[in-house]
Amino acid sequence: MLSKKKQKGRRPQGRFDTLISAKTRVEGNIHFTGGLHVDGRVQGSIIADDESGAALIRLSECGEVEGDIVAPNIIINGAVKGDVFAREHLELAPKAAITGNVYYNLVEMAAGASVNGNMVHSKEPGALPCPGLPGKGDDEGPVEQQGDDLPGDTPGEPGVNPMAERKSVSQDAGE
Repeated sequence: MLSKKKQKGRRPQGRFDTLISAKTRVEGNIHFTGGLHVDGRVQGSIIADDESGAALIRLSECGEVEGDIVAPNIIINGAVKGDVFAREHLELAPKAAITGNVYYNLVEMAAGASVNGNMVHSKEPGALPCPGLPGKGDDEGPVEQQGDDLPGDTPGEPGVNPMAERKSVSQDAGE
């Protein structure tokens, strides 16, 4: 009989130089090189300063990030509330839960992983927007819509919130 050798995708290999333990909460942005393993909670963006493709972040199932994640190689098995930018390889494990957009070059997604946002593929890692890195799309800051530019799905005058009017009318009726 012929045996089939199971081929695996290119997984990032590396050691983890930095650990954020389960009982640790970090407030603010983190810039790192090498490997970063997160078991705790981060309120801020996590950005790999190493553009060589060797940097790796791993977010365990008990880890949480409220902010963007920018790195060449990313493994997620926890919760992320923010955008994810993986220039080389992204692995979404079964308990990964992302609320935000995902920008990737190569992705592995296990059954059970969820993304509540857009998934944007780019064959060229240099074409991905990379906030936090100088000259990589961070110069302009967030894009904000104002006034008439905002999408609306209810008829009415600009600047008038029909829900606020209903609330005040119902409050007056109850008094």
